[in-house]
Amino acid sequence: MALVAGIIFAFLTLVLRLEPHSPNFVPVAALALWAGAYLPRKIGFVFPLAVMFVSDAFIGFYDWRLMIVVYASFAAIIAVGWWVGKDKSLGRIFLASLAGSVLFYLATNFGVWALSSWYPKTAGGLADAYLLAIPFFRNTLAGDLFFNGVFFGSYALALFLSRLKTPEISYAGRPIR
Repeated sequence: MALVAGIIFAFLTLVLRLEPHSPNFVPVAALALWAGAYLPRKIGFVFPLAVMFVSDAFIGFYDWRLMIVVYASFAAIIAVGWWVGKDKSLGRIFLASLAGSVLFYLATNFGVWALSSWYPKTAGGLADAYLLAIPFFRNTLAGDLFFNGVFFGSYALALFLSRLKTPEISYAGRPIR
């Protein structure tokens, strides 16, 4: 069941990344966290990174060094999902979602500062890189919390519903199948 859900979530993530959206309000990190929590490690690693690569092929590739930072950030969030997989409690999912958002913000904005010519290579330039990215961080955090709620919540609901016994329907004392 997890593999089917993973395919559905990956397709949804791909579509939502390709559709117009608020900056950074996408489910890629949620897919990474969910895949780390529920899928076998090799498959869990492939899904989010493959979605990023395919969507980047449509959107357009960018500086390969910065792409490595972005992809590595999602790989780290997959690893955070391994921690969630040990105890899929609401609190742990919430903390992991926050951690993923912060990790992505810190890593990618450091990468932009270090690898681009946008900011001076000074402490002030690094501070500017983080300061000017706060609106993107808000969207990242909101998107991660929302999509983690959707992915983890809908999967938990699907698991719950799959465990319910279908009541037997009968007519005149005989079961109808």
